[in-house]
Amino acid sequence: MPANPGAPPPVQKALVVQTLIAAPQSLSADIEVPGTIMANETAEIHPEVSGRLVQLNIKEGTNVSVGALLAKLYDGDLQAQLRKLEVQLKIAEQTEKRQAELVKIQGISQQEYDLSLLGVLNLKADMDIIRESIRKTEIRAPFGGKLGLKNVSPGAYVTPASVLTTISQVSSLKIQFNIPERYGAQLKPGLPVSFSIDGTNKTFTAAVIASEISIDENTRSLAVRALIKQQDPALIPGAFAKVKIVLGKNNEALMVPNSVIIPSGRKKQLYVYEGGKAMMKEVTTGVRDSTNIQVLTGIKPGDTVITSAVLFLRPGLAVELAKIE
Repeated sequence: MPANPGAPPPVQKALVVQTLIAAPQSLSADIEVPGTIMANETAEIHPEVSGRLVQLNIKEGTNVSVGALLAKLYDGDLQAQLRKLEVQLKIAEQTEKRQAELVKIQGISQQEYDLSLLGVLNLKADMDIIRESIRKTEIRAPFGGKLGLKNVSPGAYVTPASVLTTISQVSSLKIQFNIPERYGAQLKPGLPVSFSIDGTNKTFTAAVIASEISIDENTRSLAVRALIKQQDPALIPGAFAKVKIVLGKNNEALMVPNSVIIPSGRKKQLYVYEGGKAMMKEVTTGVRDSTNIQVLTGIKPGDTVITSAVLFLRPGLAVELAKIE
């Protein structure tokens, strides 16, 4: 039998959904991020010039003071050049003194004397160049610290690209980590942080000393460094750390389950129940944990947030409440 053309369309059955009432909660603004232990200062030790190692004073794992001689390159040819210049300078100075007396009595012209004086000055400059070249054959510690592993042996030919060893200031350590950009304004020098590392149950503390001047465009995060307050053999530069930062407590936080947030490009949305219908709201979010996420804008206390069947909803769809949490 054909359908009655004058009959009203069948009533669409409302979708049954579960909901919760958005209510302020107490939220500790804790951030947990990965970090890396760093030496206060660290550097690779390279020679400034190429040459053969004739002396190597690198004792692996030992502490050295700033300026300590770590290695010496062969400088016999340079020393010979310096001795030759010293002899030439001695003769040139004697000649310059004699001509200085002669110019006083007009025995020679001023120009002849000036050339003699120029010869002395040129020899002194050449000697300074040789001395600087000799200095470059000495590889010294740029700062006081602990030496790493030795990568060369006496007699080896090295170049400025050769890494003889590394040196690190491990008496004072730092930790570096990145935080989401939205927390950047809350991070101030002196802010305490805590962290833990694998292999020990200890919790260590540090204080923020500085942050990068700009946000990383790729990760949308801010690099931060903190000075570690403890000294412990377990704290080794390069070690992975779990960093925890407490930024305060928010007693008015609106928290919803992670599952209700619908990503849409760069936007985030959720559905609320209004007058028997599902209505979409664009929101911004904050702190997230394993189950819930903070909603910063888009809803207010007392709104009824739909928590089930969110993938089947569309704006204006008729819904029926099954359970309100």
